[in-house]
Amino acid sequence: MPDEISTDCVIEDDRWDELGLEDLAQRAVAAALSWHRIGGEVVVLGCDDARIAALNADFRGKPRATNVLSWPSVEHLPHEPGAMPDLPDEEELGDIAIAYETCLAEALAQQKPVADHVTHLLVHATLHLLGYDHLNDPDAETMEAAERSILAQLNIPDPYIEKVR
Repeated sequence: MPDEISTDCVIEDDRWDELGLEDLAQRAVAAALSWHRIGGEVVVLGCDDARIAALNADFRGKPRATNVLSWPSVEHLPHEPGAMPDLPDEEELGDIAIAYETCLAEALAQQKPVADHVTHLLVHATLHLLGYDHLNDPDAETMEAAERSILAQLNIPDPYIEKVR
């Protein structure tokens, strides 16, 4: 398994520079990979809703904006529902794209700091690169537990706790 962690950030929308996406991406990817005791390379694209909508249409047949997309470098083997996936033994783990407007709108709607929400989404996408998914309840629970643990190490509150107003 690779032991070095590398994050390459490509900024297509300057608003990501203002938010500090490069630092957020390095922090999120490093936390997710360190939690699994592995290294690897991840490329993060900071884009806008129009770009992510085009990517979503091209790769998933869904012509609309979304918050984050990920493309693992390897095809992951099926695993028992709820089991941790077998981690890839590759240097290049894959690519992530994240959309500014959607992330900002979600953070505001959920009354969360934008940086915390973006960090959560980048951890979530990195876990997808490692083979996690949420297609069934046991897998969703396993993935959410990993996210909670990783985010706790970053001092980010549990994103799955509903706020009572």
